[in-house]
Amino acid sequence: MSTNGKEAPATWLSQDAHDRLQAELDELIANRPVIAAEINARREEGDLRENGGYHAAREEQGKAEGRILYLKELLRTAQVGEAPTADAVSPGMVVTIYFDDDTDDTETFLLGSREIASTTELTVYSPESALGKAILGGRAGQACTYTAPSGADIKVTIVSFEPFAG
Repeated sequence: MSTNGKEAPATWLSQDAHDRLQAELDELIANRPVIAAEINARREEGDLRENGGYHAAREEQGKAEGRILYLKELLRTAQVGEAPTADAVSPGMVVTIYFDDDTDDTETFLLGSREIASTTELTVYSPESALGKAILGGRAGQACTYTAPSGADIKVTIVSFEPFAG
């Protein structure tokens, strides 16, 4: 795990999620000539400093290329299948926690890649998030503290965790 010097935990994707992301990548790559043609058409309109269509097409191209790079790397490194069961919190787990010492203030979420969010109704937290880093490797009953983006220290206790069955 990246927090203690070991390699980063694997991203697990179901076969369905992998196939959906591969289809998105294929579509983005196939759309490259369309975006290039749009940029060329807008470029021919004249003065580029005041050509909103040209700048919008270039921005769209940049976003598409960024997404292509991200998806290529995700699909290259992701593990496909069911995440292994573990005796500690790891990516691909559905985790239930409670806040501070209030056992009635619970939250259940998936610890994993944002890419899997479309396959579940659960909230998804990244293992790289402040909460994700705090609970990674934790066990049921363990209390962890993390610093929220607001700067507040938040104490959570892990109630349970199990592999995501999505």
